[in-house]
Amino acid sequence: MSHITSPDGAVNVKEALVKTIKALFLALTLAAFAAGSLWAADPKPQTVCPVLAGNIDKSVYADYKGKRIYFCCKGCDAEFKKDPEKYMKKLEEQGVTLEPTPAGADKK
Repeated sequence: MSHITSPDGAVNVKEALVKTIKALFLALTLAAFAAGSLWAADPKPQTVCPVLAGNIDKSVYADYKGKRIYFCCKGCDAEFKKDPEKYMKKLEEQGVTLEPTPAGADKK
């Protein structure tokens, strides 16, 4: 424990304790921040269409920026393609972890 002395040379235990607690708190906060990925939530798979919020049909999808996005029906994939960033943002805000586009996937 560090010692903090007053002008007359006396050790102020309370101040030293507060200083030590603050340093410990800072160290723990930094350690938690650095290890944040260890506490990250489990990936949330996509189960809902980003356009109409229906249950997804894995035969209806679009690949965008290396990710596969599933839809409930054919009309939704066409709607997605009009403004993909809008729907990508929506999925991100919902905490959805999209599957990567499979290697060698045919372009749809």
